[in-house]
Amino acid sequence: MTVSFEYAGATVEIVEAGTILAAARVNPVELLRRATFPPPVRRVELTVSSADTPAGPVHVFAAEIGTTAADLPHKERIRAVVLGNDPVGTLLARRIAAGDPIATRIVDGVGTVAVAAYRKLGLDRPGDPAAEPQTAVLADAAAGLQAAVTHESGGGLVRLRAEVPRDEVRPEHLTAMVRLLLQAVAELLPPSAEPLAGRRYVVTRENLPTVATTTREVTLDQVGGLADVVAQLRQIAVSFRHPEAMARWGARRPQGILMYGPPGTGKTMLSRALANEIGADFREIRTPEILDKWLGGSERNIKQIFRDARRYRVPTLLLFDEFDSIISYAGAGGDAASQAINAVAGIFKQEMNDLIEANPAVIVVATTNFPHRVDDSLIRSGRFDVKISVPKPDETGRAEIFRKMIAQLAAAHEEPGFTMFAGDLDLGELGRLSHGMTGADIKEALRRVQLAKAMQDARTGGVVDPIGQRDLTSSIRDLLGQR
Repeated sequence: MTVSFEYAGATVEIVEAGTILAAARVNPVELLRRATFPPPVRRVELTVSSADTPAGPVHVFAAEIGTTAADLPHKERIRAVVLGNDPVGTLLARRIAAGDPIATRIVDGVGTVAVAAYRKLGLDRPGDPAAEPQTAVLADAAAGLQAAVTHESGGGLVRLRAEVPRDEVRPEHLTAMVRLLLQAVAELLPPSAEPLAGRRYVVTRENLPTVATTTREVTLDQVGGLADVVAQLRQIAVSFRHPEAMARWGARRPQGILMYGPPGTGKTMLSRALANEIGADFREIRTPEILDKWLGGSERNIKQIFRDARRYRVPTLLLFDEFDSIISYAGAGGDAASQAINAVAGIFKQEMNDLIEANPAVIVVATTNFPHRVDDSLIRSGRFDVKISVPKPDETGRAEIFRKMIAQLAAAHEEPGFTMFAGDLDLGELGRLSHGMTGADIKEALRRVQLAKAMQDARTGGVVDPIGQRDLTSSIRDLLGQR
């Protein structure tokens, strides 16, 4: 969903604000990096991220505006302020004119130009306690968002920062932050009724590189070789994030999802990626948490799991991994073990019947390598509305998995003076050679090459060539030869 509005003559489009906020729970999301603004504004950056505070987890909206004043020599910055042309001084003066009490207090009893020079551009006399950067506030009353505006020392730099509790953050907060950012930009520009006239800005997510990529951090953007599966999960994420649209049409989003397929195809990883896509906490239920050797213990455990699920106050994805090992062959046999399994299965059915009504913030995912071992009544529509086959990737899919895994490793480990992968890799050939391999197999092939290079590095003291086509081809053939 795209939200459009106009500000200071510019047209602004925010694409999938809910997705941006969800992705920011996992990795920082950078916005407006490629946008251009009129002089003296040189650059504008907006980042949405997540942080833990003593009061609880929050979404952090942080923006930075750089102006030409940052490039001026020390004396030239003083001259610019004295002449009244300094962008930061202009912003401060306009905040005073607008009745900003903090800005007014800053200049009380002191000339506005001197304050702009000494306190805003970092040109203070040594030991002056008033040299600390001062902060004003911009607010959007409709969304209830307040952004602290800091005029940094050194000149030509303005920062905005706002925090919203994670449980309360809404797309409207992102829209409000963009408005406040544009307001600050407009105040830095030469006076005009529409200082951004004729410009168009598209706010869409651009994930910043992370130090490492693990299954805990994975997003649907990072999943390779499963385009159809990813497309289905994106649709489910949209339905989860937009309950107002569901209610308007009387629609019911999926309550449960069953993912099945061969081992190593990424079912658990996809579950984590879905949780990250919708901005949900991830809760994995494994067999030992349910099955108990004592009579009635398993039934109590499954009841407690769903009792807790009904109390979750934040979006939560509940994963029953290896579902068949928890509830398999329901209805089969008459011995005590089968009766216990049947009792757990019966409770599971009852709990799934009205879970979405009891707590719309919970979605259930079950994964299995053996779908034929799960009774049909457990996974019927109404309990598990969506059933997704996760197959082994085809040749094109395997090449895509290689591409994404290699890109993620390079982003995490390459640095100036160190190249991890050769630049002439033939990913199509790697996809062809790895026939029958899953994503987990490809990850293992890469791991073996990484280990071999690291051991060579340790022996030679760093004289090692980047990972090349021959290294990867050999690792693939060795892995396939072990089957």
